[in-house]
Amino acid sequence: MPPTDANTATRPGPGLHPGPAPDSPARAVPSTAEGGGTDSEDTLDLRLPAGFLALLATDVPGLLDQLHAWGSAVTSVGCFRLAPVRVERDLPLVHHWMNDPAVAQYWELAGPRSLTEDHLRAQLDGDGRSVPCVGVLDGTPMSYWEIYRADLDPLARHYPARPHDTGIHLLVGGAADRGRGLGSVLLRAVADLILDRRPACSRVVAEPDLRNTSSVAAFLSAGFRYEAEVDLPGKRAALMIRDRLLRDAM
Repeated sequence: MPPTDANTATRPGPGLHPGPAPDSPARAVPSTAEGGGTDSEDTLDLRLPAGFLALLATDVPGLLDQLHAWGSAVTSVGCFRLAPVRVERDLPLVHHWMNDPAVAQYWELAGPRSLTEDHLRAQLDGDGRSVPCVGVLDGTPMSYWEIYRADLDPLARHYPARPHDTGIHLLVGGAADRGRGLGSVLLRAVADLILDRRPACSRVVAEPDLRNTSSVAAFLSAGFRYEAEVDLPGKRAALMIRDRLLRDAM
């Protein structure tokens, strides 16, 4: 599971990860907003039946309902969209973000470019349960996201998961974009996109590192509620949930 912090750094990627704060980077249990960490469990270690994968390859929208076609969201800070990562285009920028000390503290992906590339390709070459994305605000790439099926992730071993629970990991890349509330605005926008584009999903979840107080605060401001503390590989996390039924009340 990747990180889940929104202002500092939350760590991402398949399996349980840490994450940065909503105004900085993040990772997944994945489901965070910004951060990092090394986990022994991997999102890809939960294998789906071959018959199910064959069905997905035919006429089913896929595990995340064609995230590439979700479109954009108009927010108070501009027009925002999630662009699924293309390694040849996005690797230099994501690698740069991962080597920011504020991000590396939670995502633990600082190091050579090959480390970031392996992290991205593990998701891109998988079955589609976790999709790495670059967040583009008014045409400018400014954040890294991992949208994943929390019910198919190792995270599901640590909380009472429901079918189609969808997780978030986030990190805000540039220092100038952190600490001014962008994380909260974008987390709310992405949670709304998930609920709008994934009708079978009743909850959006995240698991920011408890140490990343700015990330936890960003999730709260974005309409998530604090559910519990959970012990995950490499971190103690705050399980945050945004319910479809309560989206207009929070």
